[in-house]
Amino acid sequence: MRIPVDFLLNLVADVAQASGLRPADAGIFAAALLDADIHGVYTHGIMRLEVYMRRLRLGLIDPLAEPRFTQVRPAALAVDACNGMGHVQAVKTLDRLMDLAREYGTATAAIRNSQHFGTLSYYCNRAAEKDMILFATTNTPPSMAPTGGADAFFGTNPLGVSFPTDKGFVVRIDLATSTVARGKVIAAKRRGGQIPEGWALDREGNPTTDPAAALLGTMLPMAGHKGYALAFLVEALSGVLSGAAVGPELGSMYTDMDRKQDTGHFFMLVDIASLMEPDLFRERMGAMIDAVKAGRRQPGCEEILVPGEMSHRRALENRAQGIPVEDATLRELRELCATLGVPFSL
Repeated sequence: MRIPVDFLLNLVADVAQASGLRPADAGIFAAALLDADIHGVYTHGIMRLEVYMRRLRLGLIDPLAEPRFTQVRPAALAVDACNGMGHVQAVKTLDRLMDLAREYGTATAAIRNSQHFGTLSYYCNRAAEKDMILFATTNTPPSMAPTGGADAFFGTNPLGVSFPTDKGFVVRIDLATSTVARGKVIAAKRRGGQIPEGWALDREGNPTTDPAAALLGTMLPMAGHKGYALAFLVEALSGVLSGAAVGPELGSMYTDMDRKQDTGHFFMLVDIASLMEPDLFRERMGAMIDAVKAGRRQPGCEEILVPGEMSHRRALENRAQGIPVEDATLRELRELCATLGVPFSL
């Protein structure tokens, strides 16, 4: 079923507010969560709403927490998210960083004591819309073994960055360091389907196509040892440097219902105007895109796409036609609304 974006934004904000968030923070959370669905990243959107709200009900997330900023150097922030909602604390941190980047040209934040906070591209795109470039990383609960290992240590540890262009969309790079995001395995398990070979290992370290076995085992890093190296980089920046949990210390949002997550994030922001006129940068990005697309295509390829172009097209479609919501997620929404006393009527 496709459901209008505005309906879901209001519904998620109402659910979040009924779960204890302030009205303004509920709006921030709803916008960040639904942005994933709008851009077609359904594994990080509304299908996760129930578990966020469950953790709020259990007291594992503080709905009223405000981030605490320690600013030892003018353009650097050490941030304690105070176990607040990750999306909300990240947006507030980014807003603070933007002010610093306008003054100093660049600004950096390392965030600890946070939660899973959706897609990196939401924050990177927000920066790109302000003619800034945000490089962002986050560690995630252990689900991926180092190359040669059978025990999960690293999460899927994504990294992201977005660039403004003169093409009507931003170049959006947001990728897990595993072969695929773990959310795709979770989605396959919910549907009762299988996963392709090469995505994961079972608990014994053997290849598997069973999503349940994969969730008990480990994801595989993308590009072998190169993906492992990138996961290590993300863990060092997001976990070690921020003071957050590292590796197996990190709590799972789904299975550790007796402790906080203590997720870490790393933001490095550059104000384009400090290095180049933003209009010129967008023009040069557009020229590079044109050059990439003008290259010879492989047999059977109708069009060369650039990162973020397909998600932009999905966003246009989903805003016009509504967001597709699976039956299982729709049932969860109805049950959640009934529990919280939030009206739900399509």
